[in-house]
Amino acid sequence: MSESKEKIEMDESRIGGIQVIARACSVMRALGSHPRGLSLGAIAQEVGLARSTVQRIVRALESEAMVEPIRPGSGFRLGPALAQLIHQTHTDIISIARKSLEELSQQLNESVTLSCLSGKQTNVIDRVIAEHELRVVFPMGRSMPMHATADGKVLLSTLNNEQIVEVLGESPQKLTDATHDTQSLLSEMVQIRRSGFATDHQEHTIGISACSILIPTFMGAHAVTVVAPTSRFQMRCEEFRHALEACKTSISKLAGEY
Repeated sequence: MSESKEKIEMDESRIGGIQVIARACSVMRALGSHPRGLSLGAIAQEVGLARSTVQRIVRALESEAMVEPIRPGSGFRLGPALAQLIHQTHTDIISIARKSLEELSQQLNESVTLSCLSGKQTNVIDRVIAEHELRVVFPMGRSMPMHATADGKVLLSTLNNEQIVEVLGESPQKLTDATHDTQSLLSEMVQIRRSGFATDHQEHTIGISACSILIPTFMGAHAVTVVAPTSRFQMRCEEFRHALEACKTSISKLAGEY
C-alpha cells in the first residue's frame, strides 16, 4: 500500500471515529435534557439521526452502562456509569468541602448541600442533613430545575443570558406561584452576578426556602446552599448569608478560587 493511500485511510478512520463519538455525545446530551427518558424515536428526532443509527449508538452505550432502559419498550435514560464518572470527577471538591459543610450545618442547625451544573440541571453531589425536628432532607444526585432553586440560579449566573435562554427555553415550568419566568429570572441575574448569592423563596416547593453562594474553583463552579422551612428562613436569611460567605472563604482557601 502506498504511503499516501495509507494516510488517506488513516484520516478517514480518524474522522469516522470522531463522528461516532460526536453522535454518542449528542444522544447523551438529549437524554440529559430529559431525565425521565426518551424513546428511540424521540432521541432520533432530538438529535437529527436515523432511528437505526440511534439504536446502534444506544445499544453500545447501554453495554457500558452509560444509558439504561427505563423498562422494556419504554425508552432509555442516562445510566449509572455516568453518575459514577460525575462523582469521581468531583471527589476532590467533595473531600475538600466536607468539613466546611459539616461546620456550616452544625453552626446553623440546618441542612446544607454542595451542588454543580450537570448538563441542563443541577446535581447535589454532597449534603449534610440537620438534626432538627423540622428539617429539609435533600436527595443526593437528584437533578433539580435551575430556574426555581437557589443553587440553580447561582450556577446559571456563570452563563450569559443567551446561554441561559438556550438552557431553560422561553417558558420554563412554573412550579409554584413564586416561580420565575425567563425574563424575570434574567432581571434577577444582574444582582446574582454582582453578589454571587441567590435565594429561592418557595419557588420550587411551597414551605421551603433556600439561599446559595457561588464558589468558583479550579475544579469548576460549585454552589453551597442552606435549605430550611420558610418560617425559619425568613427570620434567619441574613444570618445564613453571612455563614455562607464564611463557608466560601474556608473552601476557597483549600480548593483555590478561580
